[in-house]
Amino acid sequence: MKKAFIVGHPIKHSRSPLIHGYWLKRYGIEGSYERIDVEPVNFGNFLQIFHEQGFVGGNVTIPHKEAAFSRIVSRTERAERLGAINTLWVENGVVRGDNTDVLGFMANLDLSLGTGWEQDVDTALVLGAGGGARGIVAGLQERPLRRILVANRTLSKAQDLVRSLEARGAAILEPLAWEDLDRALPDAQLIVNTTSLGMAGQPSLQLDLARAPARAIVSDIVYVPLKTPLLAAAEEQGLRIVDGLGMLLHQAVPGFERWFGLRPEVTPELRALIVADLGAGR
Repeated sequence: MKKAFIVGHPIKHSRSPLIHGYWLKRYGIEGSYERIDVEPVNFGNFLQIFHEQGFVGGNVTIPHKEAAFSRIVSRTERAERLGAINTLWVENGVVRGDNTDVLGFMANLDLSLGTGWEQDVDTALVLGAGGGARGIVAGLQERPLRRILVANRTLSKAQDLVRSLEARGAAILEPLAWEDLDRALPDAQLIVNTTSLGMAGQPSLQLDLARAPARAIVSDIVYVPLKTPLLAAAEEQGLRIVDGLGMLLHQAVPGFERWFGLRPEVTPELRALIVADLGAGR
């Protein structure tokens, strides 16, 4: 029986076991996927022994993504670019690492908005400059956008992100001071929140969406709550919205395929299962 995992600290909140458990059952695969809580001080040792414990690979989540990148030598080009790893597998006895957050975010946009949505987007505005923002910007750089603005409360972090990613794609990357958001909104056909603002227990993101273009797309990578205050405000303005749950579901697909040998499908039934679990507050 093939075994996979998700490792983080803390980890009990993760919905990944529900996702992979659903696929294992649906496709009749004999396997398991479990949560493993590992403190940062013990993470290096975990990377050395997980294969000996019978695991074929797994996912890496907060706070270990950057640590995995620094310790795993065999990395995909995508992981190299993002400086973080969220998916591990063993290939010819060697632990390899990838980052599927980019794939998850872009697949979610494509499925939610339809193929060719980017033809209506000249400028994207990404809020935040952490690991999530880095993956979103990298994904958007692969599409025919003219400009990508990165806004952060600490401007220097936005500048660092732009400096490290600007060598890829045709889009112009620009850092943006947080106080200049209102000025940028009228030009932003795509607005993506990658900050924790709006997450359950966190302050709301204050953004005057009345200034956004009439057909703007508003996305939030937060999925608890599923409809964040930002998305609710966008919906009130008649804007198109994309929630964060789809990104979680789609980023899981490549890992499952590597561990269990079958490419799974993100179905309405799977989404409904996770939405029900989120509603139960577990």
